Amino acid sequence: MISRSVIFDVGRVLFDWDLRFLFSKLIADSDELEAFVTHVVTPQWHFQHDAGRPLAEMLPERKAEFPQHGALIDAYATRFNETIPGPVPGSLELVERLDAAGVALFAITNFGHEFWEGFRPTQPIFDRFQDIIVSGTEKMMKPDPAIYRLAIERFGIDPAGALFIDDVAANVAGAESQGIGGHQFRDAATLERELVARGYLVAG
Repeated sequence: MISRSVIFDVGRVLFDWDLRFLFSKLIADSDELEAFVTHVVTPQWHFQHDAGRPLAEMLPERKAEFPQHGALIDAYATRFNETIPGPVPGSLELVERLDAAGVALFAITNFGHEFWEGFRPTQPIFDRFQDIIVSGTEKMMKPDPAIYRLAIERFGIDPAGALFIDDVAANVAGAESQGIGGHQFRDAATLERELVARGYLVAG
């Protein structure tokens, strides 16, 4: 059993994410952009893929509902990596420092299986992680307690010595309900102080 570990969320903790990063390239008018991400390709609709629903079901259904936006809905599928413009400032450096300090690293991410298959190979930082649980692959999402129980079992960790980092309070609470320590992410500087206070890192 691994006595000390840190478990990261991916979106908005390690890497920035927003549908607008892609669709602002394709929709020039700001009001039209907001209407599109509020009513057509919305976060709520996207989360169906995070939960395990395949794109082959989602896209035809959405294009039938919004036929005038067919090309944009296709872009969601083919250009999804453009919704992820880059890392959150400072976060990947903390991953590198934790890895260098010998801390076991894991991740639990609400991420569609197909999109993860396209994103993971572009980011070598994930080579530092011992294992990553992807909601779309497992067909369970944070904050369902079952995903944290799966993590404890699969990762082989002592929950009392683990810290889970997520930007969503409910997801942190889900981890804490299973005995894992939690930190709601705001920025890398605040997280660094938390990691030092808990003894995962030495102040740098």
